Amino acid sequence: MAFSNTYDVTSPGSAVGNREQLLNVLSVLAPEETPMTSLAKKSKATATFVEWTVDSLSAPVTAGIAEGADVSSFTDKFAARGRIGNYIQKFRRDFKVSDLQQAVDSVGPANLAQAEMKAVRELKRDIEATICSDNDRAAEDGAGTAYALRGFGDWIDSAGPADVPSAYRTPASSIHASGLFNEDDLNSLVTSIFRENGMSNRLTLLADTALRRLVSKFTRADTSSNDSTYTVTEPASGKKITFTVSVYESDHGIISIINANPDCMPADVDSGYGRGYLVNPDYLGIAELIPVGSTMLENQGGGERGYVDAACTLIVNHPGAHGKITDITG
Repeated sequence: MAFSNTYDVTSPGSAVGNREQLLNVLSVLAPEETPMTSLAKKSKATATFVEWTVDSLSAPVTAGIAEGADVSSFTDKFAARGRIGNYIQKFRRDFKVSDLQQAVDSVGPANLAQAEMKAVRELKRDIEATICSDNDRAAEDGAGTAYALRGFGDWIDSAGPADVPSAYRTPASSIHASGLFNEDDLNSLVTSIFRENGMSNRLTLLADTALRRLVSKFTRADTSSNDSTYTVTEPASGKKITFTVSVYESDHGIISIINANPDCMPADVDSGYGRGYLVNPDYLGIAELIPVGSTMLENQGGGERGYVDAACTLIVNHPGAHGKITDITG
């Protein structure tokens, strides 16, 4: 016996009269936070190439000076000074909404203001991903190559970049590039950074998902018969078990651990999610040539359109003040 149904809307019957229910809710499922951009100090750029200088102190001298000895030689105190820099990169996201779409009543809504807002959100993720990248810098050549900034991953390199004097590159001991990453390795990275500046650093570990989970397991397992396990007792009345580490206090500095935007971090050497940056915020900055802004273009009959853009660069005041993790599994 035939009966009415709700799924056949192409043939005559009860289904063609059923009303739709479309909730006035729009969900955007994508990581939006920009923690590296937020960590950096902001400044104003006035040129397409932003430069800064680096210097160091000579090694301590413990020998004494003989009584009555005259000064017979003099030292150039600026002989070791270096000059490094980064190019400005321009970012842009366009948007357009047809005249009919702008006029209708839509969920979300899907109008010009929402399109502009979404473009801004995408632009900020573009900047975050570029800053966190391994990209090298590039100069505009008028033949297809655009200005490009050097990403943080390329700055933190013991073998380069070539334009950075070797004395001011990140030491290899501040980079974990191979082998299983463990708690001792993290302490070694912080110690290496301490040996560069002699300060009890307050660092931030910007960690991708796999690295963050690995660090949260530190001190829970006894990996040696000679080691003791750090144990935390939590009251059962709270009905809560803490399996995360947000602050790690090492021998040579305190590390605040935060989640990186997983869409903006480069893959580790195993194409996984183990990349991490040990950032000293005192030696990190962003110089803005053009702040984030919106420009409307001529409506040629089809609807309103425009773009949002920005131009900025990454300043790594001293590559030796930071560290990097590119492999956690070996």
